[in-house]
Amino acid sequence: MKKSLLIIFLVLLIDQSIKIWIKTHMFLGQEFHIVGDWFIIHFTENNGMAFGLEFGGSFGKLFLSVFRIALVSGIGWYLWRLIKSKATLGAIACFSLIFAGAVGNIIDSAFYGMFFSESAIGVSTLFPSTGGYAGFLHGRVVDMLYFPLISGQFPSWVPVWGGESFLFFRPVFNIADSSISVGVMLLLFFQKRFFPHHGMNEQSASEKISETLG
Repeated sequence: MKKSLLIIFLVLLIDQSIKIWIKTHMFLGQEFHIVGDWFIIHFTENNGMAFGLEFGGSFGKLFLSVFRIALVSGIGWYLWRLIKSKATLGAIACFSLIFAGAVGNIIDSAFYGMFFSESAIGVSTLFPSTGGYAGFLHGRVVDMLYFPLISGQFPSWVPVWGGESFLFFRPVFNIADSSISVGVMLLLFFQKRFFPHHGMNEQSASEKISETLG
């Protein structure tokens, strides 16, 4: 239990500290080049799922936020079961990472709209006197980690994309997204070691939660 709580606390502390700093020190679209053009801190926000994917309109945003909360509640319950049943440390650590990352992005969606002013018109203010930019569950998730490692052009003989430019890795993400992705990947790679006496239900569960919770 203590190790799980420590993982969750550290992920949330790092995730929220970076997001709050970004919101209160950068305007939307501003960026800093950390390692040339390969690692960039680029401030953007998204209304949807992991890595900047969108999910249609105000109603879609509300539905996604409520669905996230319900799904995270289920993950929290399953994590509690793992702890009570004395599951392997690896399994508990992975689900702790997934749970923490999901909660980190839910905090943005639930509260950032009420706590911050709009970043599109300048550097955001925490607890503005005029109120926040959106209501409860309608906040936007803060993203900032950008790794455009490889850019170029597809050869003309490549079907569909021939002659078009490409960029890898295009999505902008955050620490919470990373925590979810690391937890899911470790579960997939080490499932037999983490769940030596169980079937593969854990695999199918882990494959479904990464995109939705980011």
